Amino acid sequence: MRGCFLEGLTWDEAERLFKENRPVLIPVGAFAKEHGLHLPLDTDSAIARHLAGRVADELPVVVAPVIGFGYYPAFTDYPGSQHLRAETFIALVTDILAGFAGQGARRLAILNTGYSTEAPLRIAARNILEQCGIRVAIADLRHLGAQGRSKLRENGVHADAYETSLMLAIDPGRVRLDRAEPAQNGPAADTWPWALPGLLSRDPAHPDHSPSGATGDPARADAELGREFLAEIAAELIAGLRRLYPDLS
Repeated sequence: MRGCFLEGLTWDEAERLFKENRPVLIPVGAFAKEHGLHLPLDTDSAIARHLAGRVADELPVVVAPVIGFGYYPAFTDYPGSQHLRAETFIALVTDILAGFAGQGARRLAILNTGYSTEAPLRIAARNILEQCGIRVAIADLRHLGAQGRSKLRENGVHADAYETSLMLAIDPGRVRLDRAEPAQNGPAADTWPWALPGLLSRDPAHPDHSPSGATGDPARADAELGREFLAEIAAELIAGLRRLYPDLS
C-alpha cells in the first residue's frame, strides 16, 4: 500500500505526511442507513472505506476516517437510519476540512457515496475555499462506473442490484440474498430535465412506497460483476487524482 489510513498513524507521522503535501482523502458514507432487508445499515461506509483503500493501494494518499453521519432525509421512516439536518452536516464537514487545513494539509479530496449529500458537501467545500483558500475536490459515487451500471439496466438507485453487487464483492458474508426481493414500486417516471427528490416510505399510500426500503431488483446482484464495478470505480478515482495532482503519477 502506497498510502495509509490516518487512524493508524501517530500524530507526528500525520504531521510529516501533511508537510509532504500528501493528499488527504475523506470518505463519506453512512454508518447507519437502511439498505433494504438484505444489506446492513453500514453499507455506504463499507463501500466508501473499501474504495478509499483501493486508492491508497496505488497512490500515496492519507485516508481519513469515514464521515459516517450525514444528510440522509429519504430513509428516516426505516428504524436505525441516522440523519443530520443539512446545516448540521455542512458544519460538521466544514469543521473537519478546516481542521485538516489548520494542521497543514493543502490537498483535500472527498469520496462521497450518497446522493442527498452532494449539495451539502459542495457548500462545505465552498466554505473552505472562502475561509482557507483551498479547493476541495469531490467525487460522487453515482457519477462513477457508468459502464458497469449499464450492464444491469435497472431503474433502482438504492440497495439495488448494483449496490448489492458491490457488497457481494466486498463482504459477501454480510449480504442476505435470501431476503433480497424486487421492489414493488414501478419504474420512475421520466421527468427529465426536472428532478423530483423523494422520500422512501413504508406507507402503501405514499408515492415512493418501498416495503423493504430497496429499489430495483437486488436479487439480480452478482459478486463477479461487483468486482468488475469496484475495479472500474477505483480506476476512475485513481486516474482523476493523478490528473488533479500530477506529481502522484
